[in-house]
Amino acid sequence: MKTIKTTIRNRRIDAPAPSDIPDGTEVLLTIDTAVADGDGPLPPEEIARVLAAMQKIEPFDWSDEERSAADAWEKKVNDYTIANLDKGIEDVFR
Repeated sequence: MKTIKTTIRNRRIDAPAPSDIPDGTEVLLTIDTAVADGDGPLPPEEIARVLAAMQKIEPFDWSDEERSAADAWEKKVNDYTIANLDKGIEDVFR
């Protein structure tokens, strides 16, 4: 038995076939939808540990100068993004 890992794209399964399996061979695909280890809900102990760690985080205080500089930078980035929003796709529809 061989295992092949692939991704579904456009509702199709496109998987590379091993070189030792000839064309025309019938194969059976088994879809595994199980949650991978570590991807499930956190246990109550872990939630408590994370919440306790979050309580230890001290507030981030900015001086007026630092806040002004950060606000100016954010405005600069936003203005650039708006001005260049269509540059990445302008050739797609030509």
